[in-house]
Amino acid sequence: MITIEGVFAGYGSGDVLQGLDLSVEEGSVTCIVGPNGAGKSTVLRTISGLLKPRLGRIRLGEKVISGLHPADVLTAGVVQVPQQNGLFPAMTVRENVLLGGYVRRRDKELLRRRYDELSEMFPIVGERASDPAGNLSGGQRRMVEFARALMIDPWVVLLDEPSLGLDPRSLGLVNESVAAMRSAGMTVLLVEQNVRFGLGLATHGVVMESGRVLLTDTAEGLLANQEIGELFLGGVPG
Repeated sequence: MITIEGVFAGYGSGDVLQGLDLSVEEGSVTCIVGPNGAGKSTVLRTISGLLKPRLGRIRLGEKVISGLHPADVLTAGVVQVPQQNGLFPAMTVRENVLLGGYVRRRDKELLRRRYDELSEMFPIVGERASDPAGNLSGGQRRMVEFARALMIDPWVVLLDEPSLGLDPRSLGLVNESVAAMRSAGMTVLLVEQNVRFGLGLATHGVVMESGRVLLTDTAEGLLANQEIGELFLGGVPG
């Protein structure tokens, strides 16, 4: 589904990604983990078009999307949910969610139908439709952010630190939401500092270091890996 080939990208004159090669399988939930500064979030920003690779290319299926404007990447079917505080607090839940369908704004019937579908996937979207988004809890806001991203029925969903700042109950909602995305046929690529939580969501895992892929495996395999456990999890239980 997503293929990254020899990508160098970064900020200013410095490359954070150092010839990154990565493949994300269609229909998978893939979690990227690694130390701070490894380039995890930079991968998402480069896929979504917020950063342009200096070298290399990114393909969505057979379509090359590297170098496209972010709006064109979005139209191609790739959406990104930012780390946090991505909603407009004074706007209602409904207004925030509908913004996710802006590129389809002329098809009112499609947007109405899609909003109804998302109200079933994320009940808060229907139950609190008229409430200002700023009145919601952290976990509820995250559900609204997910719903907004899914308004265009994307092929690929990029999640940047979906657990950030959430309480245990809200983490459970994130888990359920990612499972629902996969059940709907979407491909999910996420980055997480909470390694155990992130890999617990995933089917596949990627370990990054210094802008390159260090190791790939099933999520279960990485969780059982002694070296990875010592680096990120305080050891793997025996």
